[in-house]
Amino acid sequence: MTDLYDSHCHLDAPEFDPDRPGVIARARAAGVRRQLVPAVDRAGWEKLRDLCAADPGLRPAYGLHPMFLDRHRPSHLDDLAQWLADERPAAVGECGLDHFVAGLDPDAQRGYFLRQLELAREFDLPVVLHARRAVDEVIAALRRIGGLRGVVHSWSGSEEQARQLFGLGFHLGIGGPVTFERAQRLRRTVASMPIEWLLLETDAPDQPGAGHRGERNEPGYLPEVLAVVAGLRGMAPEALAAATTANASRLFGAPPLSA
Repeated sequence: MTDLYDSHCHLDAPEFDPDRPGVIARARAAGVRRQLVPAVDRAGWEKLRDLCAADPGLRPAYGLHPMFLDRHRPSHLDDLAQWLADERPAAVGECGLDHFVAGLDPDAQRGYFLRQLELAREFDLPVVLHARRAVDEVIAALRRIGGLRGVVHSWSGSEEQARQLFGLGFHLGIGGPVTFERAQRLRRTVASMPIEWLLLETDAPDQPGAGHRGERNEPGYLPEVLAVVAGLRGMAPEALAAATTANASRLFGAPPLSA
């Protein structure tokens, strides 16, 4: 069976509440045996912890997502430090900057983001980054804080920005958008980037691929991303699956799973 690692999947999202066991079962049947599940706000950490504790294939990350700025409070950063100390999750995140959505205070975003980077460095954990229309600013922040590693998920930047991130120890998360033929810049990056920095993801329930437009995305659709990326790189899907799963396992950790 193909062994795939979905490096970004919001399996705790309410969209999955009606049929989460079935979603997980379909993912496992598709060969997606491990998933990183990143938090978006403080209110969801307990649910996320309990979900991941019940399945050895699920790895938690805790953080404060910039798109949910209205839910965050400065005290949540103190809570995060305590959670990282107590829970020792796979990563810090999802965190970052979003300069696309209107009404998100950029200065408030920066305050939460920079403190989460500091916590990732303090606890020696990888960081899961959201960087929408903010890649240059995110790169500058990574340089300023230093000593970090992680992934910029849902990559949509330039090849030069990608090279800068590789030099800083950051992977690129590639998901449903690469399955659209119009995504030519993304496809060029994916075809030529060093394989050691490549991760596959779904971002489920968001960002479904070309074959599921308008539907809820699921982690079980990750093989469709795999097939497109393998084709772009001229690789056998099995070889790409092995390489990207190894990359994610090195970054986030993954205990051996039985067949």
